Amino acid sequence: MINPGFVNFPSWLKPEVIPGLPIRWYGLMYVVAFAIAYGLFIYQVRRSPDSLPGAEESTISGFFTAGILGLILGARIIGTTVYVPGGYYLTHPWFIFWPFDETGAFVGYQGMSYHGGLIGTVLGTVIYCRRKKLKWLAWADTVIAGIPLGYTFGRLGNFINGELWGRVTSVRWGMIFPLAPGFPVSRPWVREMAGAAGLELTRAMGTVNLPRHPSQLYEAFFEGIFVWGVLWFIFRPRKKFHGALFSLYLVFYGLARFFIEYTREPDGDMGFPIELVYTGGETARLISFFNFSTGQIFSALMIIFGLGLYLWLKKRTPPLKS
Repeated sequence: MINPGFVNFPSWLKPEVIPGLPIRWYGLMYVVAFAIAYGLFIYQVRRSPDSLPGAEESTISGFFTAGILGLILGARIIGTTVYVPGGYYLTHPWFIFWPFDETGAFVGYQGMSYHGGLIGTVLGTVIYCRRKKLKWLAWADTVIAGIPLGYTFGRLGNFINGELWGRVTSVRWGMIFPLAPGFPVSRPWVREMAGAAGLELTRAMGTVNLPRHPSQLYEAFFEGIFVWGVLWFIFRPRKKFHGALFSLYLVFYGLARFFIEYTREPDGDMGFPIELVYTGGETARLISFFNFSTGQIFSALMIIFGLGLYLWLKKRTPPLKS
């Protein structure tokens, strides 16, 4: 149902694929993402069998296994130690990987860190390639050319779960997420945003749920489809040296994520590690472009590292034969 100033979250979207069964769209989307990355990797190897020495079936399986294990470990470790304030997991590290109490109840942190997953994947595959004497940069380029397309489905899984919502907005496609917290109607800016969205407020209302950016969909398109299209169709056919695609991936994903973070509410209680304009602890709306979230800091580091790596490899790595 579309209203004058906002869109309601689709009521027919449910986290479970089949109600009553422990199969969720979010988990299924990750399976699809891994399948896409693997399929596009195999496609490239079959199209150019000589482009990736050592790319045998067992070696490819081992490479992906090492990458997935590294991803899970890195995403979990960074997610719990960086995105959970207070340092709880530094003093209770066993809950990082076994977040259940003695009764079996879940008592831990449910999230995963993308940047932690990236670091873990790199470390896992680098160790594997060194053991197998494989050229990691060549393998990294081949796998990274297809990976962003898989991100699209991961972010769609976030959207179906109704999580990782964006900041409050007055754009006409702003969406009301049922699980998002409401805001006290006593605040002037809340009444102003509610009026812009066409929401009726009454004196009996204590809080109101305001429209937010569907930032999961922004990420699905820009971090997924857009970055994949740039790498796959523009730079992959024109690759001049090993490591070029991996370096450019860091730059383009970092750029996409950095700017989308302006529409996404910071994770948990992290706030803004770099706050140049005072917000009074307000993170649900964009007050200044000079306040930077943890995700933006990591993304900026990705951009800087990616540019530096590209220029360094361009000078030090032998060019590929045409």
